[in-house]
Amino acid sequence: MIDINLINGVALAFEGDAVYSMYVRRHLIFQGLTKPNRLHYAATRYVSAKAQAALMAQLMDEKVLTEKEEAIYKRGRNANSHTKAKNTDIVTYRMSTGFEAVIGYLHMTDQLSRLEELVDWCIARVERDA
Repeated sequence: MIDINLINGVALAFEGDAVYSMYVRRHLIFQGLTKPNRLHYAATRYVSAKAQAALMAQLMDEKVLTEKEEAIYKRGRNANSHTKAKNTDIVTYRMSTGFEAVIGYLHMTDQLSRLEELVDWCIARVERDA
């Protein structure tokens, strides 16, 4: 068994990217969007690096995260991913990676109630700010 606290930030973000995307897709389908092109377009409002970085800034500003979650965010943000940011600057990309690391960590540690609380908070923020 692997100690989840020792998993690097990029691996946590890899998990978090898939998990957050799944929650967003499910939310959009339940909103009545069923056509793939419309789903993809709508999902980018939630799952793009820019959107995730903006959410992360709000989470930090409003002190929504626990100390442990902030530490995981920093681990993901500061991780050396060996990949280039696509369509965004490096700061936004790293913040987005940190966001995904938090989501991945919560999922991998079976903190599903907290995970869903944060995902619901994020979805509500994106929709409020749209």
